[in-house]
Amino acid sequence: MSTEAIDPRYVDIDQWPTIRAVEAMLEGQMAAIAAIGSQTGRIAQAAEAAALRLGARGRLVYVGAGTSGRIAVQDGVELYPTYNWPQERLIFLMAGGLAALTEAAEGAEDDADAARAEIHAAEIGAQDVVIGVAASGRTPYTLAAIAAAREAGALTIGIANNAGTALLDAADHGLVAETGTEIVAGSTRMKAGTAQKAMLNMLSTAIMLRMGLVYRGRMVNMRISNEKLRLRGQAMVRDIADVDLGTAARALDSVGQDIKQAVLVAMGIAAEEAQRLLEAHGQNLPDAMRAVQQGG
Repeated sequence: MSTEAIDPRYVDIDQWPTIRAVEAMLEGQMAAIAAIGSQTGRIAQAAEAAALRLGARGRLVYVGAGTSGRIAVQDGVELYPTYNWPQERLIFLMAGGLAALTEAAEGAEDDADAARAEIHAAEIGAQDVVIGVAASGRTPYTLAAIAAAREAGALTIGIANNAGTALLDAADHGLVAETGTEIVAGSTRMKAGTAQKAMLNMLSTAIMLRMGLVYRGRMVNMRISNEKLRLRGQAMVRDIADVDLGTAARALDSVGQDIKQAVLVAMGIAAEEAQRLLEAHGQNLPDAMRAVQQGG
């Protein structure tokens, strides 16, 4: 397993001048990103399939152990503040429980029974998308969760850093970045972790794009939680609806700071009708706007 092997180039890294060690680390980080290059098509396919599956009620489920689990959770928790993805539609299954985010959970990654039980307890089903992350591609907890989720009818996505591994075969969509040996042997928080984070960033952002939560490069489903974001929301409504800032501000205030609904209100649609249109189009703003423009 290449991510665990010792790289002879770095066996004396602890004796190197610090600047030379840091330069080697940077080279490794750049190589980690380059390793994703072959996966863009697969990431796009997985994102499109996930968006279709999630619909209006499906949940995103992140699964992992240790470093991989922490990176997976980091991606998922950003979806609520960034895209206002409902918290009730996010599930995090971490080997050893969420306490393992900050404390080591020895042996938890080997507990396949716990993973199966957690998938069952969460009532994972056909509308859900389960993303499992494991640098090795063979972590028992993550493998068991993906297998159980797929058996329950969920769409499954596996992310690994070793090709030809069980996780990639177990998932509907397997994504691999072969990052190879680490500068510090086995420290998958380095190259492997960087590649995982980048792939998760691209995957979840592409899902949000296909869910209609981005319009013309703007985060139109953003959760407005402070004055800075309120001003940003007003500017979005102004630009998208092609109205003045005052009209945009009033539209936002009239619908509880919901940017998508405010755009439709600023276009001359009553608040209740704007809400109905968005619900009818799965909260997809571009589709709702087209319906307004076409008179339906």
